Amino acid sequence: MLRLDVETEYFDEDKEEFVTEIFHVELEHSLVSLSKWEYEYEKPFLGKEEKTDEEILGYIRAMLVSPREEELPSKWWGRLTQDHLNAIHKQIDAKHSATWFNDSTNEPPSREVITSELVYYWMIAHQIPPQYETWHLSRLFTLIRICGLKNAPPEKRKKMSAADRRRLNEERLKMYNTNG
Repeated sequence: MLRLDVETEYFDEDKEEFVTEIFHVELEHSLVSLSKWEYEYEKPFLGKEEKTDEEILGYIRAMLVSPREEELPSKWWGRLTQDHLNAIHKQIDAKHSATWFNDSTNEPPSREVITSELVYYWMIAHQIPPQYETWHLSRLFTLIRICGLKNAPPEKRKKMSAADRRRLNEERLKMYNTNG
């Protein structure tokens, strides 16, 4: 969860002075925020398509955990500074896990479009409890990947070609000094 302190300034007509106040927002990059955004924009957030400024601000609004949007100044997201936006970007890109994978496979990356419904399906298929939908999205993807790896059947040995079998037999005959 990311907590930001956002400054707002307004003119108090009664006191005839400018007043500066700070309000706090808590944001999370989770399956819940992904779902909210996709519900509003009706397209995959994790797709390769570039997002407009409006869509990016929409995602920041979808990330809001507390306080409720009604409790914030109107158009609060317009008061975010570049430092705030950098912190949000860093939060979204963070790994939030000590787990790493040996990605030495030569398989091409999947072309499957990932939507919130697909992630919910993965959670159901792996019996991941629904409360994990509030985990950081990268961490949830790591958990789903671990479940997939641990639940996969063991890899079968590759079939050996006839030439490889012949070569191996010849090596064994020499090693054990036999005729077969």
